[in-house]
Amino acid sequence: MPDVGDKAPNFKMPTDGGGEVSLKGLKGRKFVLYFYPKDDTPGCTKEACGFRDALPDFSAIDAEIIGVSKDSVAKHDKFKAKYELPFALASDEDGSVCEAYGTWVEKSMYGRKYMGIDRATFLIDEKGVIRGAWRKVKVPGHVEAVLEAAQEL
Repeated sequence: MPDVGDKAPNFKMPTDGGGEVSLKGLKGRKFVLYFYPKDDTPGCTKEACGFRDALPDFSAIDAEIIGVSKDSVAKHDKFKAKYELPFALASDEDGSVCEAYGTWVEKSMYGRKYMGIDRATFLIDEKGVIRGAWRKVKVPGHVEAVLEAAQEL
């Protein structure tokens, strides 16, 4: 499970709008990679809209935002359009990136165990090194905490 100070695990994923995002393609730029369970659900929508609303502040410090879930590119396109999300949503349908970042975990709800994405965020610097890691994220106040850490880079 990668942590602060580690090299970010490599990735290459398709994004909404027919794009693609990769660690190699982001070299030289700092970015926020946030993992969330599912498009258009209450907590995930609130988190995405939080990053959307704070994007001018992230842009002011040249930090990109990239959301990651196992939803398809088509679902990402709908989610992005519905909430006017101005950043990339990457599709990790096979779960390999979630596995690499340690966000694919066993969860439990009402006594039933299942596998799912653990809400987590990574702040990655221009050299591809993890400078911030938040796991088991609670949405309220999270975007502000990530922004504050990004401003200190």
